[in-house]
Amino acid sequence: MIVADFFSDRDNKLTGFCVTGHAGLADYGEDVCCASVSSAVMMAANTITEAFRLDAQVEVNENEIKLMLPSDPDGSGDKVLLGLMIHLNNMADEFVGHIKVRVG
Repeated sequence: MIVADFFSDRDNKLTGFCVTGHAGLADYGEDVCCASVSSAVMMAANTITEAFRLDAQVEVNENEIKLMLPSDPDGSGDKVLLGLMIHLNNMADEFVGHIKVRVG
């Protein structure tokens, strides 16, 4: 299962995410669920770091990507993260039992 944990501050602004796991829908390289999640996560991370030039801490490991925003002065990072969270929630409805989204 893919687990997407989103982090928020005391003002309920999203400050980052950690996405781990594998959907297990098909073999590695053929899993449309994993490919869709990976693409959405990369788009969000690149938008935050390259398009908006926010100073994010990004860590990529085997079956895990983590992005943390220590500072988001204009709230653009929060909006990108919210878009990713909504997208992953919609995907969780489509791929029932293969994606879990949590907010903490």
